[in-house]
Amino acid sequence: MTEISNGLTAVGYAGEATNLRAPEQGLVMLRGRIGGDGAPFNVGEATVTRCVVQLKSGEIGLSYSLGRDRDRARLAALCDALWQTGTHRAAIERHVLAPVRARIEREREIAARRAAATRVDFFTLVRGEDQP
Repeated sequence: MTEISNGLTAVGYAGEATNLRAPEQGLVMLRGRIGGDGAPFNVGEATVTRCVVQLKSGEIGLSYSLGRDRDRARLAALCDALWQTGTHRAAIERHVLAPVRARIEREREIAARRAAATRVDFFTLVRGEDQP
């Protein structure tokens, strides 16, 4: 949440927005498939928080956030609404979205390096009786 909050501070927006739907929590059913193409089945439920805000200029921002963090859901909805305005789009891209993308990419690279460290290469040597 702090990276979104810090990004909005850098954008310089005062936070004037009306809650059309205040942050509220609920559950969604997670579905899965065995092998990616099997019959779907219910894996379980996950908690989500949603929020809808409207700027004074009329833009409506919507967010669904995994977890129960109401502040993060409202900040994400505010970012969505500001991104729709021509005056704030570039600043939201630069100060909010770019840092989030960079963090996600760093996390992916770390996970890939950890997985690569445990990689085992299997190969077969050609035996004499297998040669033509």
